[in-house]
Amino acid sequence: MSKIKSLILGSAAALAAITGAQAADLPVKAKAVQYVKICSLYGAGFYYIPGTDTCIKLGGYVQFDAAINGSANGQPAWNNIANTGLQNRNSDYFVTRTRVQFNVDTRTASEYGVVRTYWSSNFQHTSGDGPSSGALTMDLGFVQFAGFTFGKAVSVFQTPWGANPVGLNTSNLIGGYDNSTGITQIAYTWQFGNGLSASVAVEDNRVINRAPMYNGAVVPGNAALFTGAFANASGGQVSPDFTGNIRLDQAAFTAQLSGGVHNLHAGYYGATEPTGHPSDEWGFAIQGGIQLKNLPTGPGDKLSISAIYTDGASKYVINGTTGNSFDAFNNTGTSGPAFYQTFAVASLLDGVYTTGGSIQKTKVWAVQGGYEHNWSKQWQTSVFGSYVNVDYNDTASAILRTGYAPALVAGSTFNPDFKIWQIGSRTAWTPVPNLTLSGELMYAVIDQSSTGGVTATAAGNAGLNKPAGAYEFKDQGMFSGQLRVRRTW
Repeated sequence: MSKIKSLILGSAAALAAITGAQAADLPVKAKAVQYVKICSLYGAGFYYIPGTDTCIKLGGYVQFDAAINGSANGQPAWNNIANTGLQNRNSDYFVTRTRVQFNVDTRTASEYGVVRTYWSSNFQHTSGDGPSSGALTMDLGFVQFAGFTFGKAVSVFQTPWGANPVGLNTSNLIGGYDNSTGITQIAYTWQFGNGLSASVAVEDNRVINRAPMYNGAVVPGNAALFTGAFANASGGQVSPDFTGNIRLDQAAFTAQLSGGVHNLHAGYYGATEPTGHPSDEWGFAIQGGIQLKNLPTGPGDKLSISAIYTDGASKYVINGTTGNSFDAFNNTGTSGPAFYQTFAVASLLDGVYTTGGSIQKTKVWAVQGGYEHNWSKQWQTSVFGSYVNVDYNDTASAILRTGYAPALVAGSTFNPDFKIWQIGSRTAWTPVPNLTLSGELMYAVIDQSSTGGVTATAAGNAGLNKPAGAYEFKDQGMFSGQLRVRRTW
């Protein structure tokens, strides 16, 4: 009996082993894999790149702009180079632009903190471009690691709101440092806690922060007197700019104090090296600003104010897409028997010099502000304005006056000092999230200081199709407007 029992148990064990081996050979349904996983470490919109511990966020917008009496950037009609300031049949009454912006943000946690890379570019087509052509721009591209920033990023000198104190369409509200498209830099930021931070940076000033210099030994041509397009007497780039800030972020406000130093390096007095050159000078810029939030006027309302003073660093006040000269005409007719039309021209320079002399630095100061009110979640209105004062000292004024003297009408006086003030308003409607339709209107004035006028010795010297003759110095005011549709994703 025991033999029979052993035989049965042995057969059952063998059968179980065979069955198990066959089952192991059968296909088994694979466990589902989550290929895209949400990354909640850095806010909404981030996902893990599959197979890595790096989080990525893709973003951007598609935007349509139509500007009236100005450029596609919202620049008022003071740009004679683009004919908008001519006020004649060569002027464009409107300009359109379609832009697609794309940005990529990646972040990875490390023992040194978050390692971040960021890239932002625009693809755009503006009036005047070919049917299938346009422009590709790189606004921002940087690496951040252990408190350092390397690459093209917003300057640490700029306040968090920059030249956009409230909701604005235009990128030409001057009077506050505007570097939203970035400047190449090496920067370091300290975080002290409770919203307090400080940053220092070494920045490439070649294009962004350098206004031209004027050499009085090289008298400009007659046409340059109307456009400010005289030769730039700056030398090569020998030093970067050094900038820094102290910033406090709180629920009720954000405040920042910024400073920067800027090298002025001139060319030669004459056409050759033996003519000599002036010694380098150092300019500086100081800016303070505050933005008040959580105002009693309504949720999301804010008030922003900033003030800036520069000595030999003019582009810290008037920069962004704004040029180095402002000129506009009034074509409503003659202002007197001796003149054809009135016009204003204002040149922005870092410094002025002439043979044997030193660089005379230009002083510029400005205030800028705006208030934004939210009527509802869908409707928003903002008002904004700025005032800029450009001052050349007596020596610089005399050098510039000498350059203008051959073209001055008898009895005229030339004074290069000028002021610009702007005021405007924008209303925006957001019918659905991330889709905004807005309209903006701005009035700008070039307040120049000269009297009398200058003579254009040949037709076209004062601008396309402008006749030869005397033109009167006079302040110029101009309206500009912009319509925008933007879908952000």
